[in-house]
Amino acid sequence: MLGWLRALMPKEDRFFDLFEAHAKIAVEAALCFRKLLDGGADVPALCDRITAYEHQADDVARDVLLALRRSFITPFDRGDIHGLINDLDDAVDQMRQTVKAISLYDVTAFTPHMARIGDVIIEVAKIVQDTLPLLRAINANSAKINAANERVVKLEDQADILYLAGLKELFQANRDKDVMAYIVGAEIYSHLEKVVDSFEDVANRMSGILLEHL
Repeated sequence: MLGWLRALMPKEDRFFDLFEAHAKIAVEAALCFRKLLDGGADVPALCDRITAYEHQADDVARDVLLALRRSFITPFDRGDIHGLINDLDDAVDQMRQTVKAISLYDVTAFTPHMARIGDVIIEVAKIVQDTLPLLRAINANSAKINAANERVVKLEDQADILYLAGLKELFQANRDKDVMAYIVGAEIYSHLEKVVDSFEDVANRMSGILLEHL
C-alpha cells in the first residue's frame, strides 16, 4: 500500500526539474529585458514579453508549491524549497515591476548605466541557471556552489556602483531642467537594483542550503 502511494507522489527530482525550468525562464526574461534597455520603438512589445515570462514563471512556482504539499520526501528542508522558489520568482517579478513603471511613464530611452545593469542581470541569471543543477549532488559540488555565490555577490557590488553612478549622472543632467525625468529615471534604477538583489538572494539561499548539508 505504501509503495503504491509513493509511486503517485512527486519524486525528489521533480523539484530540481522545476527549479531549473524556472531558471531557464529567468534567463530568457533577462535577455529580453536587456534588449528592452536598448530603447526604441520595440519597448512596448518587449514589456509585453516580460509580462508573459513572468506569468510562465508564476506557473512553475505554483507547481513547486503543489509538489511540496504532495510530497512525503523532499531533497532538502521544505522551508528551503519554499524559500528558493520564492526567491527565484521574485527575480522575474522584479523585472515585471520594472516594465510596469516603464509602461506607466511611456519610457522608450534608457541611460548607458541602465543598460550596463541589464548586462549584470544577464550574468547573474546565467550563474543561477548554471548553479541550480549542482544542488542535485550538493555535497560533491560544494566548492562550485560557493564560487558561484561569490561571483554573484561581486556582480551585485558592481550593480550597486552602476546604480549610484547612474543616479548621480541623472541628477546632474536634470536638476535644473526636468525634475520629473529624474524621478522617473530614479524609479527605474531602483527597480533594476532590486532585480540584481533578487538574484543575489537566490545565490545566498543556495549557499545556505549547502551549509545545512555539510
